[in-house]
Amino acid sequence: MEKKQIVILTLVFILLMALSACGKVENGREGDDGEEEKIQIGMSFDSFVIERWQRDRDVFVSVAKELGAEVNVQNANGLVEEQKKQIDYFIQKGMDVIVIIAIDPASLQDSVEKAKDAGIKIVSYDRLINDADVDLYITFDNEMVGTMMAQALVKEGIDGGKVVMLGGSPTDNNVPLVESAFKRVMSKHRVSILDSIHADNWRAEEAAAYIYANPQKISQADAIMCGNDDLATQAVRALAETRQAGDILVVGQDADLAACQRIVEGTQVMTVYKPVERLATRAAEAAVALARGEELTGDDVTVIESGEYRIPYIGLEPISVNRENIDEVIIGGGFHLKEDVYLNVPGQMPK
Repeated sequence: MEKKQIVILTLVFILLMALSACGKVENGREGDDGEEEKIQIGMSFDSFVIERWQRDRDVFVSVAKELGAEVNVQNANGLVEEQKKQIDYFIQKGMDVIVIIAIDPASLQDSVEKAKDAGIKIVSYDRLINDADVDLYITFDNEMVGTMMAQALVKEGIDGGKVVMLGGSPTDNNVPLVESAFKRVMSKHRVSILDSIHADNWRAEEAAAYIYANPQKISQADAIMCGNDDLATQAVRALAETRQAGDILVVGQDADLAACQRIVEGTQVMTVYKPVERLATRAAEAAVALARGEELTGDDVTVIESGEYRIPYIGLEPISVNRENIDEVIIGGGFHLKEDVYLNVPGQMPK
């Protein structure tokens, strides 16, 4: 082979290798050896006590993987200091993005600041980390959740009645948003709040404990507003022991399977369905975009203020679910199976 041909072939080979390298780093990060490094996302969960978090995790990880990212999921088991350690671990590992489902949002400002100093993007998932420079807050419209709970009771004729509120964790900043919206509607309809408590770390057994300890207040109540369906499960079980289940109106949120079963059985009026697949999918898409240095775009992206910071915000709409639309929304949407929802009342199962 002539020397000129060898030179040409060598140049072609070098050009092809260069093009190949460019293609590799387009959807990831280039390592020291020039090979692609996948986007790395750390995800720290409050805990998996609440049923829905497992769905959020599975959908987020699946979508992120399809988009070329790897997700390291950690479970803080409701311990704030453990969550801080997990964030420190993610910082040390050089994650591109850290997604945080905060146990106590007010306690994580320093952790966020450390991550930002290291050049890591932060997504505040479902619960806003207050007064911190997060790159995205994505959640459901929590005021709408509280409004929907209240409207369901109004529809059942609660005007002028009495309600007990069994709320969620006092450190969850979504809780006051839900409760304030609920109270506004109740006030308009002359409904008295007999009592209000909060379950630390969303411990559902505290709902049952309250009912056992306060039989007089419960006997006066026309309804019980539960912070989520876990609390409602425990509340209805306690009510069943005194044969009050179905007589006292109960509302919750998250569309847990047990709650959907109670709706068709008649012991829970409604639940608020939050399409976690949409939330987790949108969050994964946004996290990957942030890792690539892209601006967040879309009609659903707005801005909110938190302390001195203006934060990109995505607030998805929840859906009120009752006996009238549960077949369409929950079963038709594939969230729960028909035979599971109607497990205890097979005679009422739609054809």
